[in-house]
Amino acid sequence: MATVPWYEISDVEGFDTPAVAVYIERVKKNIRTFVGSIDDVTRLRPHIKTHKSPEVSALMQDAGINKFKCATIAEAEMLASIEVKDVLLAYQPVGPKAIRLLTLVKKFPLTKFSCLIDNLKTAASLSELSSKENIVLPVYIDLNVGMNRTGIVPEDALELYNNCKILNGIDIVGLHAYDGHLRDKDFGIRKQRCDEAFSRVELLRQKIQTAENKKLTIVAGGTPTFSIHSRRKEIECSPGTFVYWDKTYEQILIEQHYAPAALVVSRVISKPSANIICIDLGHKSIASENSLAQRVFFLNAKNLQPIGHSEEHMVFSVEDDSQFQVGDVLYGVPYHICPTVALHDKTAIVEDHRLVKYWETLSRNRRITV
Repeated sequence: MATVPWYEISDVEGFDTPAVAVYIERVKKNIRTFVGSIDDVTRLRPHIKTHKSPEVSALMQDAGINKFKCATIAEAEMLASIEVKDVLLAYQPVGPKAIRLLTLVKKFPLTKFSCLIDNLKTAASLSELSSKENIVLPVYIDLNVGMNRTGIVPEDALELYNNCKILNGIDIVGLHAYDGHLRDKDFGIRKQRCDEAFSRVELLRQKIQTAENKKLTIVAGGTPTFSIHSRRKEIECSPGTFVYWDKTYEQILIEQHYAPAALVVSRVISKPSANIICIDLGHKSIASENSLAQRVFFLNAKNLQPIGHSEEHMVFSVEDDSQFQVGDVLYGVPYHICPTVALHDKTAIVEDHRLVKYWETLSRNRRITV
């Protein structure tokens, strides 16, 4: 008797596509692997941008994880709604976002919220707003260690710290260093570059500790450098993709032993000409920022060659179109799972090859209530 592939859904006939299917036992295994990959679970602060789900966050809570990281106000509210103890908004709240964050602080007193700053103007604005509400908001200085997206370079951050430490309404509790640009497949090269970047962060912390007798928490890295930062004592680590995994990290991060736990499920909807098939996996259903060849890898149709992609359709050339019929179901591993999930309002939960329920991708919304 042939073994049924792990990804195959037995009752797929009634399963509408395109959709994201989440394989719950694989999710749980990835979480167990994650917790087992570090010496102390309290050093884990996973980013929830990948799944955006209260149910998945609760599975992590069940595994002993009580600190989380997020990037939007909606994600922060979603975490607070399930009574997460500690939420870092890894984003500098500018304009109305600052007011929304302080609204969360008041609405959810059981959750400790914090956020990032990288300049005095934003820090002063947060200080003024927090002081008016009689709130002291914990903040982390966001450090630019080479990604050049946000943050202040570590060599300039001591001056920022000194200017901010006298402000009311905020309390500098840590340093945040995201090095998502370090994605070398060669682990030795990636480690060398990561260590060089981190040495600047550690030097800053030592200077502040010596001058102020205040030891700051460091939140460092994402998924690509987790294997490196997890070995540093006292550093909090914040990867996110581990929970679902994707094809890009499967190819690059060969030292990390996670398994794909979320797939895009689609159907062949047309055979418009010889050796051409079209499926229902358009731009609206899968992350499309990569090249056409690096958007999806099909587990049950590995030799498809993508030749076109539009809002509702993806077109492939095939060697023999007789191998495909309209209605055939394809199971694909996204190359970038995080924005793929954000395109779907619900995920289909699969257990023992059967669709058992749907989970709302709650914090894909820009707003929940705040």
